[in-house]
Amino acid sequence: MSSVTSATTSSTSSTTATSTTTSSDGTTSTDYASTDTSSIDWDGLIEELYQAKLATADTYETKITNNETKIAAYEDAADLLATLQDASSALRAATDSSGSDDDVFQERTAYLTAVGGVDTDSTLSVSAEAGAETGSYSITVQQLATSHKVATSSYASSSDDLSLSGSFTLGVEGGTSVSVEVTEDMSLSDIAAAINDESSTSGVKATVLKVSDSSYQLILTSSETGETITVGDADGVLQSLGLIDGEGAFTDELQVAQDAIFTVDGVSITRSTNDIDDVIDGVTFYLYSTTGEGESITVEIGQNLSDIKTAVTTFVDAYNAYREWAISQQQVSSSGGASSDSVLFGDATIRSINQQIGSALTFSLDEASLSAIGLSFDENNYLEYDEDTLDDVLLEDPDLIQQLFAYTFESSSTDVGVLYRGSSAPSTFELEITVDDSGALSSVTVDGVEGLFTVSGTRIKGVEGTAYEGYTLVFTGDTSQTVTITQASGIAEQIYSLVENAINSDDGTLTTIVTNLTEKNDEYQDQIDDITSRAETYRDNLTVRYARLQASISTAQSVLDYLEALLAAKSSN
Repeated sequence: MSSVTSATTSSTSSTTATSTTTSSDGTTSTDYASTDTSSIDWDGLIEELYQAKLATADTYETKITNNETKIAAYEDAADLLATLQDASSALRAATDSSGSDDDVFQERTAYLTAVGGVDTDSTLSVSAEAGAETGSYSITVQQLATSHKVATSSYASSSDDLSLSGSFTLGVEGGTSVSVEVTEDMSLSDIAAAINDESSTSGVKATVLKVSDSSYQLILTSSETGETITVGDADGVLQSLGLIDGEGAFTDELQVAQDAIFTVDGVSITRSTNDIDDVIDGVTFYLYSTTGEGESITVEIGQNLSDIKTAVTTFVDAYNAYREWAISQQQVSSSGGASSDSVLFGDATIRSINQQIGSALTFSLDEASLSAIGLSFDENNYLEYDEDTLDDVLLEDPDLIQQLFAYTFESSSTDVGVLYRGSSAPSTFELEITVDDSGALSSVTVDGVEGLFTVSGTRIKGVEGTAYEGYTLVFTGDTSQTVTITQASGIAEQIYSLVENAINSDDGTLTTIVTNLTEKNDEYQDQIDDITSRAETYRDNLTVRYARLQASISTAQSVLDYLEALLAAKSSN
């Protein structure tokens, strides 16, 4: 009689395998050996395969991270260079239309010196616009310009109705008069308000002055100094107010209108205002009080030495800040390689910029050099300055600083000037200028070479692609002539230009590098996105496939369970 041994399971995640053996008495038995699949981590298996597909994206992630680190370093360099360029801008001298608007050498200030004990602060102040002619002037003040002031009679209240009606006219001599209507219910304050509503036209302002707790007066004042108030009183309103008498004269004239009278280098000048800006071009005088007998004020219009000093020290600070960053990119680790912080170690572009800046700082022209104005390098090539030497140069020869830092242009003919400047032309060159029979500019050659400049009207423009690209000269003459041009780009001019080449938003070298790295990162991200998409599709397919496999296992288990039940029933019978 045969015996049957069975192994069963209720899990849909298990399978059963069978084997058959024959006993010594010739009977056959079947052994069911179970293989349990319930312990398989299907989700973990799928995730492991999914991550394996994603592994290739890690390389691109690393590349993106490295590029982002470089981009940040380049942007730090660009920011520091932009600050250095701003500092250079003030010192490069905007002597032509291509220069900046903040040329420190064109800034002017007024230095006032008292003569005869006069208090300068309470007597006079002076402002000078950029580019004003420098010079010294002796000023005296004989009379200040004043406004015309007149007053009405006193009233016990400023708000009570005055029971006056009619109209009057009001204005200033040579101006436009206005008509002011007065009704019986108007108070002193109401009349003042009505006058002020027309003051922009009449040139007369009204104020209610509280003299005491029970005394108020209406004060009329000409808006501008030197102007006399005029009135018309056909209805007698102003006479009732006590402003004028029966003859039309002001009853209480607090201050007469008068012009300012002062002298500049002994020349007597009269103006209707105390703020005078039309005597010396670009210079404004503000008169506060008169000078006494034998007193005067010497006004010297000169360069703003304080601003020049600030511009120089700001330049030094900006260079040193960039220098500190540049040194940080040259650090070597203890193992001999680049330090982890030296992201741009050995970078050719940064090295080139550093070399150009270093070369610019060695510029000298005649007596102009960094050492001549008190600037020098320390052992780490940081700039430092001797304040005493710098101050002495500012006081004795500020032109030396301009010569060292700024762009200079000299023409042997007053007929030729510079409008825009480039950066590549030689320091000296000759223009052979030819005009036609009418005196109009017809052609220009440089040292006998044609095609380097084009002419248009009075403009001489450098041809693109030549060393004279970017230059535009202006010719105001009418005869053919040979003109020698001498120019020099000082330290600030050179650094401004080389930084512009590095950080220009369109085609600067650093800008281009950052753009390329950013675009490369975009490409890497596209690769990552593509790998991720394919891996996710693979994971989805695995999930479906394993779900089908588990379903098949479950079905097989059900069949196995059924067969085992049949065999068990047969065996029991």
